[in-house]
Amino acid sequence: MPVDNKLPLICIIGPTATGKTRLAVAVALAIEGEIISADSRQVYKGMDIGTGKDLHEYTVGNRCVPVHLVNIVNPGYHYNVFEYQHDFFSVYNKVVESKHYPILCGGSGMYLDAVLNDYLLLPVPENKTLRESLASFSMSKLSDLLASYKPLHNVTDIKDRYRLIRAIEIQDFYKNNPVDKKTMPLNPIIFYVHFQRDILRKRITERLHYRLNNGMIQEVKHLLDKGVPVEDLIYYGLEYKYISLYLTGKLNYDEMVERLNISIHQFAKRQETWFRRMQRNGWVFHYVDGTLEEKEKLKSVLDILKMY
Repeated sequence: MPVDNKLPLICIIGPTATGKTRLAVAVALAIEGEIISADSRQVYKGMDIGTGKDLHEYTVGNRCVPVHLVNIVNPGYHYNVFEYQHDFFSVYNKVVESKHYPILCGGSGMYLDAVLNDYLLLPVPENKTLRESLASFSMSKLSDLLASYKPLHNVTDIKDRYRLIRAIEIQDFYKNNPVDKKTMPLNPIIFYVHFQRDILRKRITERLHYRLNNGMIQEVKHLLDKGVPVEDLIYYGLEYKYISLYLTGKLNYDEMVERLNISIHQFAKRQETWFRRMQRNGWVFHYVDGTLEEKEKLKSVLDILKMY
């Protein structure tokens, strides 16, 4: 592949617990690449174990792979997909200008869509009139209203009242302000790390117990001790939500572990649904068997890249 401004965007995607980072690092080392994260929670500083940053994986021997859009905002801030799209293209331009291959790695569907779909997202201002009109709506009525704008792929929006109203606000804005400006064209090559469902379930549960026994609870306690509001940690979901509920006495340890484990499995299924939708919309996935040895996975990716 020629190293010029027409470099392909190499995408390594898949559900949680599939080893995407390790594969992306191996590919980056093999082709002089830089990794751009597509993870909606790894942007937060100090949220390391629960988001699976695994920063040690970016260093192999005496070589360190550059990684972008990780640790860029403080916990408590509500980073959004509009900001991500802006930040991605800023980083992408710099990587391409340096003659390195950009490698997009992650599993946050909305962030991937913000990059791969070519319509520019606009900053959506707060609509106080709309918010006031929605104040008396039940969660069920709000969910129905959001569903009238678009299919509900991101169910986290309908479980949190703030997110739900914000999602309606965004959809209402775009309905009244149609976007016709496009982002720069990309040439994505998408690799999807795949495991059979039973194997993935086992990996998720084993990883959860490992993290619980290796500092994840202490990480959340440290965030609370630093003054990050419990409501914000609950907003970030999964590990931060359930461990916060445990630390504040709302759940006992066994309840926390059981509910968290179930929620992560449900999250993985939602990711798989999102990726199937991407394929139905025309994106071509090159499947990478997650059970292969790391060297074999790398070879399968490099063999495909040689075709471009």
